[in-house]
Amino acid sequence: MNKLILNFKSKDSKKIKDPKNFLGGKGANLSEMGRMGLPVPPGFTISTKVCEIFYKDKKKLNSKLISQIKKEIKTIEKDVSKKFGDLKNPLLLSVRSGARVSMPGMMDTILNLGLNDKTVVALANKTSNGRFAKDSYRRFIQMYGNVVMGVESYNFEELIENYKLTKGVLLDTDLDEEDWDGLINDFKNVVKEKTGKDFPQDVYHQLFGAISAVFLSWESKRAKVYRKLNQIPSEWGTAVNVQSMVFGNMGNDCATGVVFTRNPSDGSNDIYGEYLINAQGEDVVAGTRTPQYITKKARKEAKVGDASMEESMPEVYHELYKILKKLEKHYKDMQDVEFTVESDKLWILQTRSGKRTSKSAVKIAVDMVREKLINKNDAVLRVDPNSLDTLLHPTLDERSSIKVIANGLPASPGAVSGKVVFSSEEAERLNDMMQDTILVRVETSPEDIQGMHAAKGILTSRGGMTSHAAVVARGMGRPCVSGSSEIEINYDKKVFKTSSAEIKEGETITIDGSTGRIILGTVPTIKPEISGDFSKLMSWADKIRKLKVRTNSETPLDTKTARDFGAEGIGLCRTEHMFFDEERILSVREMILSKTVDDRSNALKKILPHQKKDFIEIFKIMHGLPVTVRLLDPPLHEFLPKSDKEISEVANVVGSDKKDIESRIEELHEQNPMLGHRGCRLGISFPEIYEMQCRAIFEALADLKKNKQKFAFPEIMIPLVSTEAEIKIMKDLVINTARKVQKENKTKIEFLVGTMIELPRAAIKADDIAKHAEFFSFGTNDLTQTTFGISRDDSGKFLNDYIDNKIFTIDPFVSIDDGVKDLVEIAVYKGKKQNKKIKLGICGEHGGDPKSIKFCSKAGLNYVSCSPYRVPIARLAAAQAELTKNKN
Repeated sequence: MNKLILNFKSKDSKKIKDPKNFLGGKGANLSEMGRMGLPVPPGFTISTKVCEIFYKDKKKLNSKLISQIKKEIKTIEKDVSKKFGDLKNPLLLSVRSGARVSMPGMMDTILNLGLNDKTVVALANKTSNGRFAKDSYRRFIQMYGNVVMGVESYNFEELIENYKLTKGVLLDTDLDEEDWDGLINDFKNVVKEKTGKDFPQDVYHQLFGAISAVFLSWESKRAKVYRKLNQIPSEWGTAVNVQSMVFGNMGNDCATGVVFTRNPSDGSNDIYGEYLINAQGEDVVAGTRTPQYITKKARKEAKVGDASMEESMPEVYHELYKILKKLEKHYKDMQDVEFTVESDKLWILQTRSGKRTSKSAVKIAVDMVREKLINKNDAVLRVDPNSLDTLLHPTLDERSSIKVIANGLPASPGAVSGKVVFSSEEAERLNDMMQDTILVRVETSPEDIQGMHAAKGILTSRGGMTSHAAVVARGMGRPCVSGSSEIEINYDKKVFKTSSAEIKEGETITIDGSTGRIILGTVPTIKPEISGDFSKLMSWADKIRKLKVRTNSETPLDTKTARDFGAEGIGLCRTEHMFFDEERILSVREMILSKTVDDRSNALKKILPHQKKDFIEIFKIMHGLPVTVRLLDPPLHEFLPKSDKEISEVANVVGSDKKDIESRIEELHEQNPMLGHRGCRLGISFPEIYEMQCRAIFEALADLKKNKQKFAFPEIMIPLVSTEAEIKIMKDLVINTARKVQKENKTKIEFLVGTMIELPRAAIKADDIAKHAEFFSFGTNDLTQTTFGISRDDSGKFLNDYIDNKIFTIDPFVSIDDGVKDLVEIAVYKGKKQNKKIKLGICGEHGGDPKSIKFCSKAGLNYVSCSPYRVPIARLAAAQAELTKNKN
């Protein structure tokens, strides 16, 4: 393929192997719809390859590209019998972005391109509609001035609001042709004042400026943030789509809208969308006007009076309905469609697989299997594993006292409480302080992306269910209530009012994105019921996957939650978390500060019953399944007292002088504790600690057996091993302790002994370690730290710089790095070569990351282990890994 620019009708697009990679999602679908015979305005796509060339050519379009673009404009002119820049019948264009995957609102669009002081007159004469022509021109100046010339949009909005106030009207549609004449002059003056340049009158100057601006928006701050949040590679680039304009703002026989073939919030098989009469597309998505419903049924359910599209434009509605069904059948997925009606003629501007909530994604996938549109494998691949997170969290407890202070549109489901904030900056600041917030805005814009991510929920007073706030919130899994006209926001005073309440910044509210309610104060929540379509999808996933899924847990509550979510055992039970309990921390400190083995052993005897009790509870819940118990790992100083009061308490218990305790604390202090006296090194220095823990494990099993209760199968994990000698000494200790407990209780205990591979040396010398280890569990948190020499706790200060400079494509603590993958593969190969029966798993945070799970499946691991709420995510990701194993 030598062509870099393709007309929507071009047969060459059929020859492209991956059309979405080359033409972008929008361009590929426009080309596809053209071939299906659907009413698509003529146009062409400038490929993602051109984006790469543009940045290499110092952010300029070269002469070869310019001549190709001009050639394609001639083709559009023939198709529509209009001419670009013509003073009798001018062709107007839209210029839109088109990345491989949908990035709603993140990149720039310019509409009505080709208007200037002369062509606007020609358009008014041709259409016999001066108001429409002037309205389109002011929109173009506003959009081009903002996107291409960098004039802040509020400069234009303020002028419009002043005009409306002067005339005493509420809506833009109430302004007439003379008003637009005045605003056009004012807008051009603002552009001149802010940029020092006249608004461009040359139509080709406008076109190349707009195309360049779309390419430049790929590297805008908001696009970078969105890519980072959604793990979209920066090297993909964007395509640009140049298309003949069709107009929804010529009068009452014109309209524009966004419609989904199914409900993106709950997944029901009903057309779902909004439209506006006498408007352009940005009016719907920007939320500047509150739109009407598409269907009569939706209008009645919402109890509103304004006519639906089905009622006001019945013939066009029925044509749209047929096209929606055709598109869904063709793409075998729920579609998000943008359309315009110009003088009662329907035009389809775009289709894409619609963003949806996790609940609707699951329902749609299962329903489409029932409808025989897709098969079970397709359904499993259709749902983003990370999106399940929103399904697994609590909802409002309706039995609680709930004081509803306002209502809005249920834009993104889920319920959350938090402190009210009115700016993205404040949401980010409080998030850094671990405080939950609700971001309250009149309407959100792409610049709010970071604040929307930092907030736990989003509330807007303007905009519909397809506005920017709604679409982005659904994609992020954030609860969102939009278009609440019942609230009045005052940014200056940092307050919003309803008919019954006044809420100041910092006060707590609850929003319910499933019903649209805005509630005063905090409302208790209840656990979700995981059943129905979710259970069905997960059962299909479980039949496909080969990787087992365990959980990281050390409390009975987390263990039960994980088992309810389908965990097949515990892959990491961190025993040190049990030490911090109020009842036992004094005994732990006494043990650490003891100077003799006898004193230490006496302190350990006090801890033993507590550890044993913990294991009994966990082994009962996980009966019949493996439980990997990691012996004490952190350096001892982590358990030591810090305040004067705590030091005095320990001194009393130990029967020692306070100064002696302070001296011992100083003695145990380490400069770099993460690389110091921790893990198996503690077991070598203080074997009695590991003996006590093993005794607690084995005695818990003996008690359960004695009482004829079901129990789990223990796997004893030795942490931070780097040499064969360490694992051998520690394994002997475990076996000797087991023998003593077996003899004392006259019972047989079965168990495995293995290690955590978390040091590069352990991975490289895995064949030696595997002589004594019956399993390897990859602790990828520490393996990543020790491979890079980067502290996970401190790296947040500079990792963004590494991502911005393209040193890392993603935080290596979020998704497993290639270098760490190499170490895992070395250890897997050497471990299996030495011991064919060795069991292999991963228990770092990567165990719940779908991309890392894909690698684990390919690398031949037996299981992944993750936090309880990520167990379903890992189950689905493991199934997808199996289905895509031979791809790429």
